[in-house]
Amino acid sequence: MDGNIKFDLIITIVNKGQAEKVVEASKKAGAEGGTIVLGRGTGIHEKVKLFGISIEPEKELILTLIKKELTQTVLDAIVAKADLYKPGKGIAFVLEIGKVVGISHLLGK
Repeated sequence: MDGNIKFDLIITIVNKGQAEKVVEASKKAGAEGGTIVLGRGTGIHEKVKLFGISIEPEKELILTLIKKELTQTVLDAIVAKADLYKPGKGIAFVLEIGKVVGISHLLGK
């Protein structure tokens, strides 16, 4: 791997059914795609009751590996498209990646 290319991982967590709009926004901003993983919320505000039974809402996690220089542009696009500044819409955060393999298409090889 070329040591000069740095990557970040944008992790976005949204309500079920919203992942495609996150992937679409990230692709328009320069990402090559994303990985969608299903999950369920367990936070203090996540539980909903139906007939007295607690139901934990389903979530979608979108993992977007991105070249560091595109991180802010892609993150801004995700936040805008998914309305992440509004309560209850979801969250996004960025992790710096130290090493990565299997992405030769991103490395130009």
